[in-house]
Amino acid sequence: MKENTQIMSEARASLNGKWPLAIGTFLILLLISMGAALIPLAGQIIGILIAGPLAVGGAYFALNIVRDQVAQTDDLFFSFNNNLSNSILAYLLVVAFALIGFVLLIIPGVIVALALSQTWFILAENPSMDSYDAIMRSKKMMDGYKFKLFKIQLRLLGLGLLCLLTLGIGFLWLIPYQYVVYAKFYEEVKAANA
Repeated sequence: MKENTQIMSEARASLNGKWPLAIGTFLILLLISMGAALIPLAGQIIGILIAGPLAVGGAYFALNIVRDQVAQTDDLFFSFNNNLSNSILAYLLVVAFALIGFVLLIIPGVIVALALSQTWFILAENPSMDSYDAIMRSKKMMDGYKFKLFKIQLRLLGLGLLCLLTLGIGFLWLIPYQYVVYAKFYEEVKAANA
């Protein structure tokens, strides 16, 4: 498995020439999520219902960039056309498992969240897979790789803190980069588990 610096460097290289598309796509994702939250009364329910499908769509878009395939903004809606209920159920299960872990203590919650982090990429590749099976596959894939992902997340957190110095404008670049880094990490973990 590659070093984290190499994973992050290759993710950045994957975005060469695709930054405007990636920034625009993830800006749309952000606006949809924020727009749903602003709807009175039903906003929370709508937000829950679209969070999973948008996470799978973001993963699908990022995988297309990493694999140097045609990526388009419509990729965000991939899960809405491919087993929508599966991605909603997966989102609810991931949130429930992570919350149980956080209730026990913060550390178990972080470990559970890291273990289930690949669920969106698994569903992006296998939309017909049962949501519980995708979660279990993610858990199995992440055996021995949770700390590696945690270190990547710490680096991205550091970049996030730097983005605050730009009054948040830097997040326009960081969010797509983050998704592509996670997609590259998924590719590495998947290859290591093959």
